[in-house]
Amino acid sequence: MKTKVKRFWMSAVLTSLLITIFIGGCKKDDFDEIPGLCPQVESTNPANGATNVPLDQIITATFNERMNPATITQSSFELSTMLGTTKSTVAGTLSYNESDTTLRFNPTTPLASNTTYTGTVKTNVKDLRGNALQTDYVWSFSTSAILNPQVTSTDPANNATGVVLNKTIEATFNMAMDPLTFTASTFIVKNGETTVPGAISYDEGTAFFIPSNVLSANTLYTATLTSGIKNTEGVTLQNNYIWTFTTGSTIAPKVISTDPANLETGVILNKIVTAAFSMQMDPSTINASTFTIYNGVSQVAGTVSYSGTTASFTPLIPLLPNTIYTGTITSGAKNVAGIPVANKYVWRFTTLATAPTVISTDPANGATQVVLNKTVTATFSVPMNPWTITTSTFTLKQGNTIIDGSVSYNGTTATFKPSGLLLSNTVYTGTITTGAESEAGIALTENYVWTFTTGVITAPSVISTDPADGATGVLLDKTITATFSTPMDPLTMNSSTYIVRNGLVPVAGVVTYGGSTISFNPTGNLLPGTVYTATITNAAMNVAGVPMANNYVWTFTTSSTSAPTVIFTDPTNNAVGVVLNKIITATFSEVMNPLTLNSGTFTLRDGANSVSGMVSYAGTMASFTPSDDLLPGTLYTATLTTEVTNAAGVSLVADYIWTFTTETPMAPLVISTDPQNNAIDVALNKTVAATFNMDMDPLTINTSTFTLYQGTNMVDGIVTYSGTTASFNPTGDLLAGLTYTATITTGAMNTSGTPLENDYDWSFTTESEVIIITVDLGSAAMFGAFGGNAGITNQGINTVINGAIGTTAASTLVTGFHDGLTGDVYTETPLNVGLVTDGIYTAPPFPGTATTEAIAIQGLLDATDAYNSISPASMPGGIDPGAGELGNLTLAPGVYMSASGTFNISNGPLTLDAQGDPNAIFVFQTAAGLTVGIAGPTGARSINLINGASAANVFWYVGSAATINAAGGGIMAGTIISMAGVTFSTPGNAVQTVLNGRAISLVASVTMVNTTVNVPAE
Repeated sequence: MKTKVKRFWMSAVLTSLLITIFIGGCKKDDFDEIPGLCPQVESTNPANGATNVPLDQIITATFNERMNPATITQSSFELSTMLGTTKSTVAGTLSYNESDTTLRFNPTTPLASNTTYTGTVKTNVKDLRGNALQTDYVWSFSTSAILNPQVTSTDPANNATGVVLNKTIEATFNMAMDPLTFTASTFIVKNGETTVPGAISYDEGTAFFIPSNVLSANTLYTATLTSGIKNTEGVTLQNNYIWTFTTGSTIAPKVISTDPANLETGVILNKIVTAAFSMQMDPSTINASTFTIYNGVSQVAGTVSYSGTTASFTPLIPLLPNTIYTGTITSGAKNVAGIPVANKYVWRFTTLATAPTVISTDPANGATQVVLNKTVTATFSVPMNPWTITTSTFTLKQGNTIIDGSVSYNGTTATFKPSGLLLSNTVYTGTITTGAESEAGIALTENYVWTFTTGVITAPSVISTDPADGATGVLLDKTITATFSTPMDPLTMNSSTYIVRNGLVPVAGVVTYGGSTISFNPTGNLLPGTVYTATITNAAMNVAGVPMANNYVWTFTTSSTSAPTVIFTDPTNNAVGVVLNKIITATFSEVMNPLTLNSGTFTLRDGANSVSGMVSYAGTMASFTPSDDLLPGTLYTATLTTEVTNAAGVSLVADYIWTFTTETPMAPLVISTDPQNNAIDVALNKTVAATFNMDMDPLTINTSTFTLYQGTNMVDGIVTYSGTTASFNPTGDLLAGLTYTATITTGAMNTSGTPLENDYDWSFTTESEVIIITVDLGSAAMFGAFGGNAGITNQGINTVINGAIGTTAASTLVTGFHDGLTGDVYTETPLNVGLVTDGIYTAPPFPGTATTEAIAIQGLLDATDAYNSISPASMPGGIDPGAGELGNLTLAPGVYMSASGTFNISNGPLTLDAQGDPNAIFVFQTAAGLTVGIAGPTGARSINLINGASAANVFWYVGSAATINAAGGGIMAGTIISMAGVTFSTPGNAVQTVLNGRAISLVASVTMVNTTVNVPAE
């Protein structure tokens, strides 16, 4: 609840001031002071006489004016308590905040529980005029008592049955406990009078008892936590805590599946055999004695392992083909409770016996015109054993001559690569012998043989050149290329077979070959306006060793061009105030050779220091991007050297040099905060924000540089940054009526890396708890439905209003009802029947009368007053707990306002928890509509009231219209006061819709279909 300090009339203050001045000031010592008003202690926290004060309380005293900080020292304040007849002074730290004129005392250690303390502000404190406190200010308060720890839950729960035999017994406490007090004498488990041995431990609020052996089946056990157990403050359990549980009966494990399955055939020879159990087994009982594989009477050697609920048997060598094997799990295999398999489990399977075959070859059998450098392959029907694919089992012959080569295997394909080229126009024979075996160890049934014939030799030729023969205007940095008709032998592609000349003078350069193209890259640029001759000699051969028939010769002429120039730079020469993250650019008079623009030809220096960076080129612009931001207030020199050339290879005439100076950065400032410094009544769900005067580096805006404290306690939250604003969103709501301090540290930097000059601090105080006043409906409380000046319509046969209904409209605008008091009927039909138990109030004509109209008019006036009393203007501070969606929420009493303007209950039921207060009020405010439920036969939604919550204390402020369970069904709760109508269900729905409350529309009509309205008692 907010508390306002009484203020005296200005005249009284002026009178008091004049009297004080005439008397001569507030001197209390021999020093010279300036006459004026005396300082006073205006308030304290805790207040005088306060009880149940927290043990970590910071003690404060607030003055009525600013004080001299130099006079507020450790001798200015005392906090004490009486130990018998002896006064004991509390040690702590004293501070003073000029902005809120508050003295703060932070005790070094927590206060003692259930103890009275006395605070004293002494007369040696003075204001800024030198006036001292007239008398010591003394007040007292009492701390809270310490609560005994309690057990909040156990596992197993009390009276639990069917508990597993290897259960760890647990108990969870409502506070941190002393681990040293959990021993065999304080945590006891018994079977009757027999104590169960076990290991005891404690971790993070929970104590654990691990029995040394599995528990007995179908047995009642008793667990006890004695009062010898203490919390971290040394406070014991008030009484022994005892609970019981019963273990489950014994169920034997069984094998539920095997791989291979029983009687499975075609099992691969390297199969790992597995068996899956119905429950977790004891791994120590799954071994070579309890899991065996036999071939007849011969046991198969192998290793046994266990994981999850599956045992695995891995044979040491592959199984035999076409053989029956028997797997056995004996009764020596036990589950984790020590219960064995009831009977040994036996199954059988048979291994495969299919021989591998060659399914394709490359070249295919009978192929012709096979290239001379062909790699020969054979593909098998099944994966093969790579160790059996060798030069002994895969051969290639020309007649009786074995061809040298290497053999490899991958996937299901074997490859033979001849050491040299095959002979042209020759028949070759490939053979895969029966020495080749599958992974299952099964060999080919017979050798596989196929033949193919190589092609006839054709001499290679040059099919194109670049530049073409006779080309003119060729670039000076041109790479000269020639493309062949067939792949060539790279060893014959060199500077002896590929020559470029200027007249009779050979041009120096590098020869390379790739694909079917040879390239000549001159060491330097070609001369402008010059005829060059390129020659490829007949020493150049293809991969089959066939040379060209003749030398190939062609000529071309280079271009004649002028030198390029730099026409613009950014920054310009002698520019100042250049930003620190500047990309330096230079624009040329023509297209340049990108390969000549690099970190060696485009440089940036800070005096004699080279600046590292990346050079790029696009269009006619070269760019230098520094690796790091430039230094502030520094002169830089950029240079483009004469090694930069245009596309024709013509270089700059001279180095191009220009200079510029970077900006001197300003430190960033916090220019505004939300809340403002010293703000009060701040919302408890407030997101704290600070706005800067420039863009900041988001990486420096984090929970280390943006903090929020309540006293010395750091508030948890999430820090974000957007635009120029940093935001701190607390993880939970702030506490009511407390002062918080936010800080932006000098670790926060702008995008140039410049930090704040000083930490920026500001404080604010949260609002006190809001106490919601009871809503007065006046005469409107009698109405279960009220249709403003538009009437009420019933479109069902089972509508019942346990209360009255009314409208200021004529009686003819009420349809589908009859009055249970008078028997009067309001336009009912066999399909529109509704009972009103407590009367119908309308304007004439009859049954409406002047009397019933007056009652209806007064009801509308009272409903309007109630509507205004629950509006956001009258009850501010409402929060939106679910972004407009109330479904599946559990809410405490309070005011809730939709941020979007609409409330929906669609995701599930809304639960209202009065927390034991039968007078708890719930107010929901929406500027527009309220919609309860969704479409479909199961679309109805309800409101659950728990822990004393009452429909009489739930109110809905609806700025537009309300739609309640259009699908039919559901239970709505509370008084709905809408501006533009309320609608229940939809015509044709037979299921009953219930409202425990009232449906009041101030202007529009109320419409119902098979609706029950129960008006709550006030």
